[in-house]
Amino acid sequence: MDIFSRVGEIIASDRGGRKVSTLFRPWYLSEALALMEKPGRTAVVTGFFVQACSAPETDGPGGAVILGRALRKCGHDVTLFTDGLCCDVLRACSGAVGGPDVMEASSAGDILSWRPDLVIFIERLGRAADGKYYNMRGEDVSKTAAPLDGAALEPKRARSLAVGDGGNEAGMGNFRVPLSELLPSYAPCLSVVRADAALPVDVSDWGGYAIASLLSLGRPQWIGPGEQDLHLMLEAMVRAGAVDGVTRRGEPTVDGFPVGVHEQVVRSLKEAVTSPVGLS
Repeated sequence: MDIFSRVGEIIASDRGGRKVSTLFRPWYLSEALALMEKPGRTAVVTGFFVQACSAPETDGPGGAVILGRALRKCGHDVTLFTDGLCCDVLRACSGAVGGPDVMEASSAGDILSWRPDLVIFIERLGRAADGKYYNMRGEDVSKTAAPLDGAALEPKRARSLAVGDGGNEAGMGNFRVPLSELLPSYAPCLSVVRADAALPVDVSDWGGYAIASLLSLGRPQWIGPGEQDLHLMLEAMVRAGAVDGVTRRGEPTVDGFPVGVHEQVVRSLKEAVTSPVGLS
């Protein structure tokens, strides 16, 4: 089994039962890495505001920060972007582990004016066919969703990579047809926003962790996530007011999974990437 297949088994085994990650294919990781081969200006966009709780969710910032930090170590000029409602939580998350700077954006133009070569979306809402934004419960959350997904729609846009776990995120438009068949009742809420490469995974953070882990290949030291990173980021986000998007509680969990599950994912990713078998 090649390394991309091994990593795929870790991050896309449909642990949450959402069916989205059943569409994952190992070569999607190769496509993602190809977009990052040449160091450049990379904008990482995240932040999902839970309207019912008036708080950002814990999924997204961690994966964005860890991937952004790894890309910076690879020579990329990296900035994290989010909207004003999620800015404090993302800054807390990034500051906890020495991640990239965070910039607030209210529109796609705010991101594109930074002139990125690559825009990466991790757990960032993408508009549906009716132009509105929906959460996983099928609720219209457009009033709290700044249209940052538009950075993937501009005619002269940068290259784009996306990570999602629900089908309603920017970039998941790549899978809209099969997702409509898998989730027929949710089809009207699915994102239509496409990306040059996209990863459908169990938890969006895990997609960011996986790419950061793979960026360690051929480098003298590990630049992927560490277990301590998870604790520091989660503690910082909860202190800043974040909630778990599934449980809707202000606790150090992500998508209903306790920190121990995320630690195991991180351990497995490191083993897959650094072990002799993983390097085959």
